Amino acid sequence: MNILITGVSRGIGAAAYSLLKSSGHNVLGHSTKGNESLIAGDLSDPSSARDIWTTALGKLGGRIDVLVNNAGIFEAIADTATDDDWHRAWGRTLQVNLQAAADLSRLAIEAWRSASSGGRIVNVASRAGHRGDSPEHWHYAASKAGMIAMTKTIARGYAPESIYAFAVCPGFTASEMGEEYLASRGGPGLVADIPLGRPATTDEIAEIIRWLACDAPACATGAIIDANGASYVR
Repeated sequence: MNILITGVSRGIGAAAYSLLKSSGHNVLGHSTKGNESLIAGDLSDPSSARDIWTTALGKLGGRIDVLVNNAGIFEAIADTATDDDWHRAWGRTLQVNLQAAADLSRLAIEAWRSASSGGRIVNVASRAGHRGDSPEHWHYAASKAGMIAMTKTIARGYAPESIYAFAVCPGFTASEMGEEYLASRGGPGLVADIPLGRPATTDEIAEIIRWLACDAPACATGAIIDANGASYVR
């Protein structure tokens, strides 16, 4: 399979990128700055999604079978911030976490429908999209809730054309983002909220991404997989 995955510079993205490549797939990764093997693209720029998609198509021989929307930011904004700072933070988070994923998904669906080829989208959302987040992260939770709703909408709208959509919702993850969050909220005390007794590892989340991208049966389209150590169950 030809797979495009965004946000592979660290954490879950890096683990998923490595696992998909080691599984024998032709994988192209993206990061903000890029390098000799990764596509560059700043997803806070509304024009970047099309540039990334076009570049990826060229590098992957004109065909992408799977899109993994993993890129995201987790930046705090206080509810006491100025209106300008508040709106700026919301705009940036929604652009990077949701709008860019929507733009890439739209381009993927357009390509797959034109070729009558079908394809898969895997969105990396968050537990926060279901249960919310801290008072400094309204915008993050809202962006991930939007991603979950988008996944379900794509699944329902395009399944007859063999276009499938899935999402994984990690809780705390032993990655850079997870460690920063834990440190900012008391560290080990938060782990007590996880019945499993530990955060998920990036390798565990990467395996869920790989399964959804490659092996999940078509009837699972629309599935939202929780991976939070039972800290939030539905």
